[in-house]
Amino acid sequence: MFNISHSRLDCMQDIVSSRKMENGIVVFWNEKGEKKDESFNYAELVDMKINALDLLERPKSYKLDKDAHKIIVKK
Repeated sequence: MFNISHSRLDCMQDIVSSRKMENGIVVFWNEKGEKKDESFNYAELVDMKINALDLLERPKSYKLDKDAHKIIVKK
């Protein structure tokens, strides 16, 4: 497991929805009243040990670190 500092967790965004794309998944979050998105290809998801099907079915179970381009499972 990675040891992520509390300050790092504080800057993470709650993913509110996700959508399948041709070569990956796009995730959405709300930031300052705006809906933002970021896409991840399947290889990136595998490298982060993120289950793509679970991310599609339960996106609210995940957080996004947009600066590091990483997704983690909420604890």
